[in-house]
Amino acid sequence: MERTRLVFSGSGGQGLVTAAIILAEAAIVHDGLNAVQTQSYGPAARGGATRADVIISNARINYPMVVQPNILVCLTQEAYNRYAATIRPGGLLMTDTRYVKIERKVDAQQRELPIYQTIMEKIGNPAVFNIAVLGALLGLRPLVSSASVMAAMGKRLPPAMSDINRQALQTGLAMTGTQQG
Repeated sequence: MERTRLVFSGSGGQGLVTAAIILAEAAIVHDGLNAVQTQSYGPAARGGATRADVIISNARINYPMVVQPNILVCLTQEAYNRYAATIRPGGLLMTDTRYVKIERKVDAQQRELPIYQTIMEKIGNPAVFNIAVLGALLGLRPLVSSASVMAAMGKRLPPAMSDINRQALQTGLAMTGTQQG
């Protein structure tokens, strides 16, 4: 695997940091890759700007911050406005149609998905939006296996939510035409 630099950006309360931690843990513990994860918050944890960076590689990672991501996930208009210009040419820019209106062309694949709307229609619980985002991302770029993500979720998320989180992950994967175990 080549080095992949990801930025999850949005607002506090959307679960982006949790999704980034699960992705990094899945890569390290379950898929045997190298990964680092960092995060930053705005002035308020819930509702303030949030950013979580993940680097995944099969080689050593010397610097933990992402300056120019290969993959950028923007879940607020503010995050999109701030970070869209930073994406590497040929990368992937993923947004949710409820929260972000694409306003500029970037030299990257742009995927606008109705993730929040789909979660509310199929599951009815916005608490699993972040897991559906992670599923959609893995459907577009299979960085780690869904089995690895499920194992990491089992350690990081409440056991009472395991069925709904599994359903959210599968919903996200299905949005991109991908089905995994």
